[in-house]
Amino acid sequence: MTRPCPACGAANDENEDFCGSCGTYLGWSTRSARPEPSEPAPTPEPEPEPEPAATTPTSVTPPPPPTPTPTPAPALAPEPTSGPSTAPEPEPEPMTPPAPTTPPTPTPPAPRRAPVQPAAPAPAPAPAPVQPVRPARPEPSPRPEPEPEPADEPVGAVRPGVPIAARPKVRPVAVDEEPDGEPCPSCGTSNRPGRTFCRNCASPLKPRAQAAPLPWWRTRWPFNRRVRAGSGRLLRASLIALVIAGLLVAGYLLIPAGRYVFEDVRDKRGGTAQISPEHVSASAAAPGHPAKEAIDTVTNTYWGAEQVGDSLTAVFDEPFRLVGVTVYTGVSKKPEVFKTGARPVKADLIIKSKDGTIHEEAMPLGDRPGKQTLRTGISDVVSIEFVVREAAGLEGGGPIALGEIEYFKRT
Repeated sequence: MTRPCPACGAANDENEDFCGSCGTYLGWSTRSARPEPSEPAPTPEPEPEPEPAATTPTSVTPPPPPTPTPTPAPALAPEPTSGPSTAPEPEPEPMTPPAPTTPPTPTPPAPRRAPVQPAAPAPAPAPAPVQPVRPARPEPSPRPEPEPEPADEPVGAVRPGVPIAARPKVRPVAVDEEPDGEPCPSCGTSNRPGRTFCRNCASPLKPRAQAAPLPWWRTRWPFNRRVRAGSGRLLRASLIALVIAGLLVAGYLLIPAGRYVFEDVRDKRGGTAQISPEHVSASAAAPGHPAKEAIDTVTNTYWGAEQVGDSLTAVFDEPFRLVGVTVYTGVSKKPEVFKTGARPVKADLIIKSKDGTIHEEAMPLGDRPGKQTLRTGISDVVSIEFVVREAAGLEGGGPIALGEIEYFKRT
């Protein structure tokens, strides 16, 4: 009979404590368990015996003395009658009436003794007559009543009991059921072939072989760097950094796209500053609106182009990295004055580099007052030409107004 492993599902014999595949504890083994000692039954307590009833002694109250007269002698007090007890009770208070009780059996009076003639006492006033009290019959003492049993307490809500699984029946293992296989290197228990862990102590049956010791020269610098944990990481990181740096240099020098990407990153991360041209000229200008009024840093004056196709050229004394051009169109920035004159709505920028390379950038312009910027990224710029391609508001017949143009370089 076999038992499956709860962790990996491998089949194991019933007398094995650990799984042969993963070493998981399988639960109760088939070894005989010690019998648990039974608790002794509680001894019932003996019932208390009733105490014997106490007997109350009966006493007789002596009758009061007779009333004295001038001549006769006083009578003697009678002696108490014999009864079960010889100790008489004290005489009760004269004014306290006795409690109603069951009338006792009358006792005959005792015989009087012969009177003794004492000396004649002095006459005294007669005391009030005292009625004799009959002795009460002794009442039997009541037997002690048994203590009442405690009332049952009300039963409230209780949690259901947890069922306890029955212990497995242990059967003795025969000698011939012992598997034939390699013994455990830890405890020596035999295990059937194919097991990975011992069925008795869960130790691995085939421990890993230890690596052979390194030769002496592997323990000396610089060969011992690979022996330590994490060795070679610094060298690999250095090689990767060098390869990346080489690729960047090659892309910058050999591939134009790589150089463009590199310069574009520098343009975005660097600062900008306005640069003024050394000389500015125009292909044509309306009377009273020369080309220099386009770079005088104010927007209420403007360069007036006579027709579409006229251009404004700015020349710089030193080459620079051009990162942007800002343009203010119209005769003024005020909205009520802006549309009173003609203004450009489309232009081209012809940019010339130091090595003679010509770059053309189209610059669409909105028909609205305010600044309009075109982002660029051209190195070694020496001159910029602004050419008017389209204009709006030509019905009035006035010049095409360019209020201001500004150039920005990378710092």
